Amino acid sequence: MNGRKRKRHNPERIIRKLRSAEQLLNQGQTVADVCRAIGVSAAAVT
Repeated sequence: MNGRKRKRHNPERIIRKLRSAEQLLNQGQTVADVCRAIGVSAAAVT
C-alpha cells in the first residue's frame, strides 16, 4: 500500500451522483460519457 487512505463517499453524495447519471443517460449520453461526468470508473458500473 502507498499509505494513503481511500476516500469514502457518504450516501448523499452517492445518491446525487446516481441521479445525475440518470439524467445524463436520459439525455442520450453514453455510459462511458456519464461515468466521466460523475467521476466514476467504467469498471465500477459493469
